Amino acid sequence: MKQFGNIYLIAATSVIGGALFGFDISSMSAIISTQPYKCQFNQQGNNPVTGLCRGPDDNVQGGITAAMPGGSWLGALISGFITDIFGRKTSIQIGAIIWIVGSILVCASQNIPMLIVGRIINGLSVGICSAQVPVYISELSPPSKRGRFIGMQQWAITWGIAIMFFICYGSSFINGSAAFRLPWGLQMIPALLLFFGLMVLPESPRWLAKKDRWEEAKGVLVLVHGQGDPHSQLVAREMAEIKEAVDFERQNADVSYVELLRPNMINRTHIGIFTQIWSQLTGMNVMMYYISYIFTMTGSGDDVLLPSGIQFIINVVMTVPALIWLDRWGRRYTMLVGAFFMTLWLCINAGLFAVYSRPAVPEDGFDTAAISMVIAGPAAKAVIASTYLFVASYAPTWGPASWTYPAELYPLRVRGKAVALATSANWAFNFALAYFVPPSFANISWKTYVIFAVFCFCMFWHTFFMFPETANKTLEEVAATFEDNGPGSIKYIGIPAWKTHNDRSIIRVERNLASSEEKIGIEHSTSPKI
Repeated sequence: MKQFGNIYLIAATSVIGGALFGFDISSMSAIISTQPYKCQFNQQGNNPVTGLCRGPDDNVQGGITAAMPGGSWLGALISGFITDIFGRKTSIQIGAIIWIVGSILVCASQNIPMLIVGRIINGLSVGICSAQVPVYISELSPPSKRGRFIGMQQWAITWGIAIMFFICYGSSFINGSAAFRLPWGLQMIPALLLFFGLMVLPESPRWLAKKDRWEEAKGVLVLVHGQGDPHSQLVAREMAEIKEAVDFERQNADVSYVELLRPNMINRTHIGIFTQIWSQLTGMNVMMYYISYIFTMTGSGDDVLLPSGIQFIINVVMTVPALIWLDRWGRRYTMLVGAFFMTLWLCINAGLFAVYSRPAVPEDGFDTAAISMVIAGPAAKAVIASTYLFVASYAPTWGPASWTYPAELYPLRVRGKAVALATSANWAFNFALAYFVPPSFANISWKTYVIFAVFCFCMFWHTFFMFPETANKTLEEVAATFEDNGPGSIKYIGIPAWKTHNDRSIIRVERNLASSEEKIGIEHSTSPKI
């Protein structure tokens, strides 16, 4: 079968796996406030004041929401084994099939247990795809554009959120259970596109090399990076680095998760894990899941879906700058700026609710104790504006960077399992926070914002001291950053993070503009050893 090597096509197709996560966020956040959903899963009976269905209670709704990230945690962990055995591309296709099965169950769900099982299965798919799509793209992308292409995963998530949200918004005008079954059924379509689209795309050259399929590996690099030229300098350089990495790794036993905890690997393992943990502790995803609660508190009326939709559009639009400039900005600067501004907006929201809100009372007619505050007037508008600004701060910074960064940190031998472990941390905290937020709003109200602000403050300083720059380096050069045998290195850490920089000289090699000295170096590194 003919294969296409255009890296934009490869990235655009594979990141549909990220869009599946976005579909799930919207398919829950846009539906939990609607009457058809509440009446189908009406655990609490009808509201004595309004006569409307109240739906699941806070703890059960938290469990329904958390079922997907719970399944994703397991999916991310097992993806490390799947990808090492079957390859990066095939593991993503397996995830697409699992998503279709889960979506069928969710669409047909008759009760809460069936809904939870379907969402757990969907979560398995999202866990596999979210862990392995960044690995697949990172191993195919040219170094100077790697941030852009992996960042497309986050952009796909934002598109998935927005598209599914407006499908749900349109379906909300349908009477009966079709209002939520229709969007839950339509979310199977992108998984079909992902499965069949990957059939005409190449496998990761680094995985092929690891399996001793060297001719295929070189063919993929020539197709994707060399534009068909087998004598491309970049292809020669990458083949040399891949061969050196594979030869070194062959001297060691097959990798296990225990390998990631050894002294020479623990630092980058902790960085990858905390990149994903911090992205969750910003509070962004829980704001997406429960945005309808927040806007109800601001007195937006019965129709909170439309103002919620504006947030999702901001998320899509503000991710674009990162796709264009993330490789120019570098990873460290991007994450530091994002952490600073998210801390600011969370503190503003906490202050506004603390000073200007009042506790909710039964006469307000709210269906859930999670809607625990009421704020009105200019303060309410300020909360909405601050919420939008928070999203605008996350979207171009930690959104794409949290997927780009972990996929760059590790040597080939451990990359599949290491990224899987880091991504599993994302889903473990996603699960915990999805379950935590409704009771948190019910019990400590505005102090919930303070908790997330403290997390963002800690995230800033952790990033400053421990997260090295990885932009515009080959994956093998990034791995060398953590070696502790060079000048100025710290034992078990490598080059101090604050001493690393964004060097864009790799662009000259990619454009075949290397100097004669660089060419001689490349030719020497690729010549056979006697």
